[in-house]
Amino acid sequence: MVKWTDLERSTVRAVWEKVDIDEIGPQIWARVLIVYPWTERYFGSFGDIFTTTAILNNTKVAAHGKVVLEALDKAVKNMDNMKRMYAALSLLHFQKLEVDPDNFRLLADCITIAIACKLKSALTPQVQATWQKFLAAVVEAMSSQYY
Repeated sequence: MVKWTDLERSTVRAVWEKVDIDEIGPQIWARVLIVYPWTERYFGSFGDIFTTTAILNNTKVAAHGKVVLEALDKAVKNMDNMKRMYAALSLLHFQKLEVDPDNFRLLADCITIAIACKLKSALTPQVQATWQKFLAAVVEAMSSQYY
């Protein structure tokens, strides 16, 4: 279990308050598919996601990015219970979807990049370190049901 200081909790909440799920969600998922093209294998039902243009214009990509950030919103609100909160989602990704758990780390990196682009100089080294600690806890929780 991750220990959070009051400052870390308030920092994570402050960063998250600046995130517009409808704006950032599609950006992060498009970035995942563009930067890590092998991840497209998990999204056969999304149609054409084989070029950057196709990815950026794909409504299913945009919608999934929003779903991911809505799940991240739950983690922001439940920082002490992430493993329990994500247990079923972790199991789904492991057993049914067969997602390589390292992809959660790659996604976390894409989230950090999108947030850095949004916050610019407000993402100080201290804020970034706290945000990345938070995302590392999310990655750990999403990987918790893997054997």
